[in-house]
Amino acid sequence: MNRMSSFVPQSPPVFPRGFRCASRLVGLKQSGRDLSLFASDVDAAAAAVFTRNQFPGAPIILGRETIKHGSLRGIVVNSKVSNVATGAEGLAHARRMAVAAARELGTVPERVLVSSTGVIGVPLPIEKIETGLVGMHGELQSDPLVGAQGIMTTDTHPKALSTRVGPATITWVAKGSGMIEPNLATMLAYIFTDAEFDAVTLDRLLRRAVNVSFNMLSVDSDTSTSDSCVLMANGMAGRVDEAAFYVALEAGCIRMTEVLARDGEGAEHLVRVNVTGAKDDDEARVIAKAVVNSPLIKTMVHGADPNVGRILMAIGKSPSVSVIPERTDAWVNGTQVVQGGTRMNFDDAIVRATLTHEVVDLAVALGLGEGSATAYGCDLTKGYVDENAAYYSS
Repeated sequence: MNRMSSFVPQSPPVFPRGFRCASRLVGLKQSGRDLSLFASDVDAAAAAVFTRNQFPGAPIILGRETIKHGSLRGIVVNSKVSNVATGAEGLAHARRMAVAAARELGTVPERVLVSSTGVIGVPLPIEKIETGLVGMHGELQSDPLVGAQGIMTTDTHPKALSTRVGPATITWVAKGSGMIEPNLATMLAYIFTDAEFDAVTLDRLLRRAVNVSFNMLSVDSDTSTSDSCVLMANGMAGRVDEAAFYVALEAGCIRMTEVLARDGEGAEHLVRVNVTGAKDDDEARVIAKAVVNSPLIKTMVHGADPNVGRILMAIGKSPSVSVIPERTDAWVNGTQVVQGGTRMNFDDAIVRATLTHEVVDLAVALGLGEGSATAYGCDLTKGYVDENAAYYSS
């Protein structure tokens, strides 16, 4: 969590030079905005990572093909309909979406990445999207929150962040509220910078940053079929120090991960689980995810119930990792509640009060090695059940 000290956000968020966006309501939703276009004034080096769900949407199939070129001029995104489980017709519609956006941006379809988010198994209303894209180039402007508005599904607010690295700016635009669990990030996240890097370098930096941020995010342990994380660099600010750029990239990805977790469907608390002393980092990741994914941990936080036995249960439920109870300690918002695998005689009222905080930090020390990891999630509320019980018709 000390990585966050390096993140200094700009307020309000702004795009790097040469990037703009627009969004419209084109009839996929009844209100709000449902189509966004993100564009660079010049071709930008690009890298991306996508969901590992074995039922990927048509935009994911096309996106894996598109990103092989290592260069993008723009990204087009629709909400409400995910274009998943739509067969050959869905892939044809994704290609038509790229063609229409490329025409609007004055480029070729191979330079446009397509994303869709929303209900699975519904044909994409491609004619509405093609018609809706006409003229959007003339509406491109510099507020990233405008683009964020068009990609929302059950999000309660648009999500955008930006920060400076020397002469360059990095900006994150993302959506995600439910069906969030790695791998990948189980959301849509687009990162834009005017720093100069080639596609190979971007790919390396993006994968490293995603590994400690979006891939450690879970709202409900369900991996979406549509998730994408894209990084574009148009070079208009020139070269910047790679190490400094990476520090800012990672910190911003972690900050956006926390924003997404806090806006989980029905969520009232951000939950962070920090594991140290594991055999190695991989085992620390498994345990951190096991704790943050546990419905009993989530309801413990939601009900402000200091039932710390649930923490021990979640730590110990993964047979593939090393845990020695006698070496295991745990804390809730800084108050130690477990020592040597045994519940401590802590002040119940103090721990109960800390569980009412908007941010709940659970810490686990395993005493086995140098491995560490942090996972990000939220509590489980009636609001989550209500939202997802009616998602298809919403």
